[in-house]
Amino acid sequence: MLVAGGSGKSVAEDDSWLYIDRELTRVDADALKALNSKDVLFKFPKILPGKKTELVLKTPKTRSSVRKVWIPRTVAELLLRYREWQLDHIQQIKEVGDEYLDFDLVLTEDSGRPYQTYKKHFDKLKASHGLPDVVFHSLRHSSTTYKLKLSGGDIKATQGDTGHAQVEMVTKVYSHILDEDRKINAQKFDEMFYGQEKRESRPSEDGKGSFHPEKDSAGVDAGQIMAMLTSNPALASEIRNLLTKSA
Repeated sequence: MLVAGGSGKSVAEDDSWLYIDRELTRVDADALKALNSKDVLFKFPKILPGKKTELVLKTPKTRSSVRKVWIPRTVAELLLRYREWQLDHIQQIKEVGDEYLDFDLVLTEDSGRPYQTYKKHFDKLKASHGLPDVVFHSLRHSSTTYKLKLSGGDIKATQGDTGHAQVEMVTKVYSHILDEDRKINAQKFDEMFYGQEKRESRPSEDGKGSFHPEKDSAGVDAGQIMAMLTSNPALASEIRNLLTKSA
């Protein structure tokens, strides 16, 4: 993964992103022989002789997994600061004579090798900050959920970040989020169109309120609706999107 603009210029312009074009995985040595040589980008040296698996960097499984993901400015700043600390740390390690395997990685074990499991570090983070006991992969689900909410249900943009091959994968897994937004849209629709009439309505003598058959059941006629849409293009666009999603 590469962060655009190592000088920090992209961070200052709030245009920082990661380019994901490889994945770290441990594979069986026999299965590795069956892989196409162009799929394996790098094989890390073995630590234990005779081990039947190898740690490799390889191309992602699908074309859609190769993607560009924009990251928050705060995250980009933290990555750059960590990289500066890491380079200084590596120099100190070398000065005292300790071995450091430099594979030009940012997040590594103390030896320089890539993390093979995040569980130990993730468990420590949860315990020190009183976080819920969730699995590491749940962070991916949380990220996708927030992106769907913040983008107003923009499935295509969210799919571009998750790397799912098909839009349907996002809609199936996160349909509850979309359904919740559709419910909120209905509530907004009710408030925008009918809220004023509800507030201004006065109950009749029998306590049931007045009813005008020349208008609809909520007391709003077609002329009022058209006036609202004409005077508020943003509202008209939101309703059009709502109807498109519901179709």
